Amino acid sequence: MVVGVFGDTSALHRDSLTADGDAPLWDIDVLSYETHDRVAFYVKLFSERGRERFAARLSRGSRYEPMIRDKLRASGMPEDLTYLALIESGYDPHAYSRAAAVGMWQFMSGTARGVGLRVDWWMDERRDPVRATDAAIRFLGELQKQFGSLYLAAAAYNGGPGRVARGLERFAGEMEGSQGEDRFFALAEQNYLRDETKNYVPQLIAAAFVAKTPAKYGITVDSTSPLSYDSVRVEPGTSLAVIAAGTASNSVTMKDLNPAILRGMTPPDTSVWVHVPTGTAERTAAYLTSIPASERLGYRTYEVAGSRTVVSSVAEREGITVKQLRWFNPSIKTTRAGKLAAGQTLRIPDRAVFAFAREIPDPDIERYGGGSAVALVKSGVHVVRRGDNLGAIAQRYGMTVTRLRSLNGLRGTRLIPGQTLRVSSTRASVAKSASRAKSAPVYRTSAKKAAATSKTTLRAKTKTSVSRSKTAKSSTARTSKSSATKATSSKGSSRTPATKKPATKR
Repeated sequence: MVVGVFGDTSALHRDSLTADGDAPLWDIDVLSYETHDRVAFYVKLFSERGRERFAARLSRGSRYEPMIRDKLRASGMPEDLTYLALIESGYDPHAYSRAAAVGMWQFMSGTARGVGLRVDWWMDERRDPVRATDAAIRFLGELQKQFGSLYLAAAAYNGGPGRVARGLERFAGEMEGSQGEDRFFALAEQNYLRDETKNYVPQLIAAAFVAKTPAKYGITVDSTSPLSYDSVRVEPGTSLAVIAAGTASNSVTMKDLNPAILRGMTPPDTSVWVHVPTGTAERTAAYLTSIPASERLGYRTYEVAGSRTVVSSVAEREGITVKQLRWFNPSIKTTRAGKLAAGQTLRIPDRAVFAFAREIPDPDIERYGGGSAVALVKSGVHVVRRGDNLGAIAQRYGMTVTRLRSLNGLRGTRLIPGQTLRVSSTRASVAKSASRAKSAPVYRTSAKKAAATSKTTLRAKTKTSVSRSKTAKSSTARTSKSSATKATSSKGSSRTPATKKPATKR
């Protein structure tokens, strides 16, 4: 058992920037855009019609803002980027969007994994304020390096770096003369970015105005205690109920400190850091070491001997629901008759863990472009993963690097995990890319197999064409004309339907 300081936040930074006489200071450029119509609109919205909601979000954020500012300052990023978390989620670690973006910083699962977060059935670090903040800062830092503008980076964070890059390339002439942060507003004037992205930066600026001077707008903020905890490294499958006993705390406290742990116990496949109340780390570590492993685990195992048992009968025998049983066995194997497949081992959860578990959707669910690589490719989109490079991506989709860069408005070769790239521009190439994705592994290109498939298809089409030609010659001229008309109609109806490009999300 190891006691550590993995992300511990006991040393916190000031919660705002002020000048002499308590006049506000901002480390992002807000004063240049104070009179911009969209900024003024959101200042009015936040301070008038939406005042109560904005005040509630600021109050919730008072717990997390010192930690966020501290991390932003340490990374060299502007501290006022904390207001991105305000407009993204209202500082809610459990925020869940219609697109299935999760957490305070609203990451999609694919992007989250690309920036180093664990997202699976057992843990979802998008819900951990500290881990997600670290990931958001890394992602924003990469975007700022790519675009050379903080506000373009923010727009890319919301709408996707690929779309922003293509916009800058497409409207380079219209944006000529725009410098610095003005480049975002010049791009936003074009009929290109989604409304959500166009309004994203104005919301950030307006939030900075109102949040820094709440009294000016008649807003009262009820501050809460800053987030603080200690950390203990625990063994796989450790019950949060047992850890709570070691810290003399309860389920409310442990769930609050560990929002990323989803099933009431740590993942059964690896040891992880668990957050405990400040000052209890050593005591907790000693307690966990002193008890038998069987008492520490949040489950016991049951091996299915035959294929006669159904899932419901196991749950009923253990006094739990089928849903609760599936929480701890996400991959239960059954026969076609609905019986449990023999030889598999089930986890039978200890009932104490249920008070620490969360009933949430599968973290792999995504509603922008689907959750699978094949579904995304069908829409002509590739999500950049760690280790990807332009050459490998271009080869996988049967194009040149020059063509790939042109489609995405890329000037250099830098790629960011989670970034989306257009990999096809026509309906035919979308279908071709989808076919290639089915036959190729995620990180490798099965070029020989694709070529062989293409040749086989061509031979089949040629043979069919010759057969139809012989049939047509034996018919009358009028019949031939009618057949040709039907063939043309048939060919038109068999084309791959236009694929609607999915909205891009982090």
